Amino acid sequence: MAAPMTWRRLVHSVYSPAIAGVFSRISDRFFRAQDRRRGSAMLLLAPLLAQAEPAPRHVSRPTGSAGAPGSDGLCSHFRWMAEQVPAFRVPGTHIQILTSPDQFYQAMKARIRSAKRRVVMASLYLGTGQLEQEMVDCMEEALQYAKENRCSPDLKVSVLLDYTRGSRGQINSRTMLLPLLQRFTSQMRVSLYHTPDLRGLLRLLVPQRFNETIGVQHIKVYLFDDSVIISGANLSDSYFTNRQDRYVLLENCREVADFFSDLVEAVGDVSLQLQPDNSVTVQDGMVHPYKGNREDFSAAARKRIMEVMSSARVRQQQQLRRRSREEEARSEEEEDTWVFPLVQMKPLGIQTDEQVTQRLLTDAGPDSTVFLTSGYFNLTRAYMRLVLETGASYRILTASPEVNGFFGAKGIAGAIPAAYIHIARQFYNRVCQLGQQERVHLHEYHRPQWTFHAKGLWYYLRGQDRPCLTLIGSPNFGYRSVHRDLEAQIAILTENEALQSQLQEEQETLYRRSTEVSDSTFQQPNRYVKLWVKLVTPLIKNFF
Repeated sequence: MAAPMTWRRLVHSVYSPAIAGVFSRISDRFFRAQDRRRGSAMLLLAPLLAQAEPAPRHVSRPTGSAGAPGSDGLCSHFRWMAEQVPAFRVPGTHIQILTSPDQFYQAMKARIRSAKRRVVMASLYLGTGQLEQEMVDCMEEALQYAKENRCSPDLKVSVLLDYTRGSRGQINSRTMLLPLLQRFTSQMRVSLYHTPDLRGLLRLLVPQRFNETIGVQHIKVYLFDDSVIISGANLSDSYFTNRQDRYVLLENCREVADFFSDLVEAVGDVSLQLQPDNSVTVQDGMVHPYKGNREDFSAAARKRIMEVMSSARVRQQQQLRRRSREEEARSEEEEDTWVFPLVQMKPLGIQTDEQVTQRLLTDAGPDSTVFLTSGYFNLTRAYMRLVLETGASYRILTASPEVNGFFGAKGIAGAIPAAYIHIARQFYNRVCQLGQQERVHLHEYHRPQWTFHAKGLWYYLRGQDRPCLTLIGSPNFGYRSVHRDLEAQIAILTENEALQSQLQEEQETLYRRSTEVSDSTFQQPNRYVKLWVKLVTPLIKNFF
């Protein structure tokens, strides 16, 4: 069954032929799937694609949102999607959910060794231990092999890290990569992003250990030729051994890989460039991030990064024009999954991830279930209001004090787990005050000798026993993720039942190691929070 003609006329009357073609092809796909499975595909995209409101205020369910597949609602949803977020259609069979730190580490090493054209790594920092050195050695082997063999002479390695975190200490991320940069200067690039908000007197006064609290490069993307791993994990030994995170491998998904390669390159272009002598320089024509004018830097950086988003949409339109009807029909059967890259860089004026996340939470209906997880439970006021005011059931997973990454730290950092206990208790009390205990549940992750860093969500539509959508990447849903740092994640939307089962298994495995929070949880002796910690908690919420 094709999309109704009223829908086609409306689209073609409003949009250019290229965009109209995008709408018509995707709507055809959904209507055909509706015949097969009673509208499930139609409901699938609705929560993600509705137009975002500037502020969540009082939430009402819009016409044509999840559960209401009217053509007018679809027009609204697809219009917003086409204008704001690139959409990549891929086979669900090309996506694998990785489940353990070691699997993540081994997958990266194997793909570095076999890379022929490009290795692109974006992380907060690179650690300095033995496991990290082994990864650097893999890069060296790949670069040396490419130099000696004609089969991969063009291999390039690009690494994007945060300047403040990557420069901390005498032995740091920079010193780990310098030998490669010195030996393979023409094949190697190391970019160090410096937030424009750390400047002047503030830059001089904030201690090195805490200067990253002002804002960092927090994107975690690991790319090898046409395959890419999106994660929340950094390149550090604990993330390879006993720090639980989330990781998704998209194998042979060239369009997605090209997008993230371009995104990392764009952020790299506005970053400081590491030189073989360990100095840093600014690219020609670029404003210095902390010596130059702050507004000029942000404007230039935003323009460069938004070029990536615009170019991706233009490429998609061109490819749709080139595809024949036979190719389109064939791809519709094979490519049953959509990948939407979501970028959040509020210091640069980019907030597509925030807009999509707010809309997703807004549209979550009474019969839907959202499993949301964050290693640092610190929802923004907007996100918290949406969780408390909309109708979906929520199961929120966060770290117990013992698996918090700051547990046992020295100085004020050691108080951070207690601050998160206080934040969780405030949230739990608010849930109880509103009488929402049957709808909103808080869970704590427990695992001896491990820490917990997983983040994202799984979205279950009404009547479905498997999630159709997940968010996975670097954002934590907190103040820093939304307002201070550079973040990226992907929304994966799928009709592929095997991939849905992978997502379900991932979610259930994480929650299986948790206990539900109740009144008695906060009566335990290890949940006592000192008065001074309560007083500094608002500061911790904004900076950690």
